[in-house]
Amino acid sequence: MAIDHDFDPEATLKLFGIHAPETDETYLYFTESNVTSDFIADAIEDLWMSLENQDAIHTIVINADNGPENSGRRTQFIKRIVEFADSKSIDVNLAYYPPYHSKYNPIERVWGVLENHWRGELLDSVDKAIGLAKTMKWNGKNPIVKVVDKVYETGVRLSKNAMKKYEDAITRFKGLENWFVDVLCFGQ
Repeated sequence: MAIDHDFDPEATLKLFGIHAPETDETYLYFTESNVTSDFIADAIEDLWMSLENQDAIHTIVINADNGPENSGRRTQFIKRIVEFADSKSIDVNLAYYPPYHSKYNPIERVWGVLENHWRGELLDSVDKAIGLAKTMKWNGKNPIVKVVDKVYETGVRLSKNAMKKYEDAITRFKGLENWFVDVLCFGQ
């Protein structure tokens, strides 16, 4: 008798990735918790801490897929990005890909390489999945892989009244409200 499905996994990992085109570095963040606005913001903050030239950066541009966790309309995500911009004294531009245009997003090509790297492997443990992710190569470079142990709650959102403070720190350009959000740090 053969069983063609895996049962009782050790864990279920979720993955979030960041590709920095300027350095051609890829950062993969795994969690057993939920991929939420807070998880994504924590990954961005972690990446920021690893940058060597932080003092020379005045603006960062985040090209995102406009998914439910990182949407320009997601109150918790906007709150976290505004707080990040303010704490680092930088501006953040959120530029979103329109639906069905993921082929233009470099991280989507990274996912393809990772899937090919995993091909045929039974990802039957956390260590194996993480180990394989670390040995994958994108343009000749291994990704920086991190496992985040924090538990993230879903459904975190701000009231309209609480959101007012954060909306005042952003600019939505007429006609591009859903596709481009300029986040200025409070100090400017």
